Amino acid sequence: VKDRPGHDRRYAIDSTKIENELGWNPKFNFEDAVSQTIKWYLDNKQWWERIISGEYQNYYQTQYGLR
Repeated sequence: VKDRPGHDRRYAIDSTKIENELGWNPKFNFEDAVSQTIKWYLDNKQWWERIISGEYQNYYQTQYGLR
């Protein structure tokens, strides 16, 4: 599939509108949350290795492949 003309190469997220209109504020600092997420994946290798294994892929195909 060809990329569309004027494809956005990046998005600059600005939460000002939702903060001002709804009083919403982010619960977590982005950099800290990304670091914590990476640490979780590094500390829980046994969890994600099963997901990318052939065994899980076979299970997923058996359960959902024909739908």
